[in-house]
Amino acid sequence: MAGSDESPTFTLAYVAGVTPGKWVRKWNERLPEVPLNLVQVSAAEAADVVRERKADAVLLRFPVDRTGLHAIPLYTETTVVVVPKDHFVAAADEVSPDDLADDVVLHPLDDTLDWEQPPGRPAVERPATTGDAIELVAAGVGLLVVPQSLARLHHRRDLTYRPVTGTPQSRVALSWLEDETTDLMEQFIGIVRGRTVNSTRGRPPAQAAAKPRRPEGESKKPAARKPAGRKHQPARGGPKGGNRGKPRRRS
Repeated sequence: MAGSDESPTFTLAYVAGVTPGKWVRKWNERLPEVPLNLVQVSAAEAADVVRERKADAVLLRFPVDRTGLHAIPLYTETTVVVVPKDHFVAAADEVSPDDLADDVVLHPLDDTLDWEQPPGRPAVERPATTGDAIELVAAGVGLLVVPQSLARLHHRRDLTYRPVTGTPQSRVALSWLEDETTDLMEQFIGIVRGRTVNSTRGRPPAQAAAKPRRPEGESKKPAARKPAGRKHQPARGGPKGGNRGKPRRRS
């Protein structure tokens, strides 16, 4: 987005747990004259913040309504279960949904995992947010299955987490409006895809400019240079020895 014609900016929204820091650093290295503004949004509003043009792009989690949006999957997160440190799960390297069958497993309203049927026994009431669910785990009310980045985000000393196999996984993607792939958007796509600064689509606009055209009528080949140090060669068909005078008469 542009604050004015003279001072363009780029606004990137992101959902909790996603860490865009490395891409922001790359942006600042390549386009120091264009400020990149970060805005954290909830999972529920992530797609709409782009549709409403409040941000140029958003880092969000699938599944999401992709109507009118481009989306590039970036990476898949490990799914983990958050438990009290004295829970038997804490002694395992990883667990399966069957290992959680006897526990109450909390299912917050902002859950980003695409469950057909969450594991464990359902709680009497669903927590409003993942943060609320974490507090309930600490209080001994139940367990919580979330993407690993959210477990790290809500880290507490009295809690730990372990990978859960055989469960849905969170996929993080970069999304933006279908009809608005601007030059700055192309720059950010190049950064998240790991293009080098010398890549045509990854270069700043000034470096990615087209080569100047050759003026009409100018030869494609450069003019030939005379080799240095060589003597003048006689014209083809001339007399041998280089004698250019009239032939002498015989007496």
